[in-house]
Amino acid sequence: MITIIAATNRPNSNTLKVAKYYQKRLKEKGTETNLFSLEHLPADVLNTDMYGKRSTAFQEIQDMINNTEKFFFIMPEYNGSYPGVLKVLIDACNFPDSFYDKKAALVGISSGKYGNIRGVDHFTGVCHYIHLNILPLRLHIPNIKTELDEAGNLHQPDTVKFTDEQIEKFISF
Repeated sequence: MITIIAATNRPNSNTLKVAKYYQKRLKEKGTETNLFSLEHLPADVLNTDMYGKRSTAFQEIQDMINNTEKFFFIMPEYNGSYPGVLKVLIDACNFPDSFYDKKAALVGISSGKYGNIRGVDHFTGVCHYIHLNILPLRLHIPNIKTELDEAGNLHQPDTVKFTDEQIEKFISF
């Protein structure tokens, strides 16, 4: 099972639009996915699900993580890195079995011109620590507002080409 994680808790985000685009493209290639937006983390996750505690609400998320073999992380740039809420997800999940020896593809997005290069690099370090194997083709999509059309689809030819390449490589990864 592949799970796409929209790595922000901001409602109606461009991150979620890109995640939905990836889900649509994967379905067109015959691959079913889960889509999980971090806006659906339990509001009190820091108090209810850290340091060995587990709430009923987070257990459903933990089960989804356990049943996933491959992850797409779509990450916006927050203050020169990835969102803290993504780190909260990783920290709240059971260690080491949640991500150990599973696979992931990383996509950084930003409204600026670098496509969250540093955030993807920072998160790559976390992935290495938790033994999550990363597809070498990591994408960075800058100026996200110019990349998405009214329907929430990526439409710039180079971006479509590279996302399709990443999706194809990830399916066989």
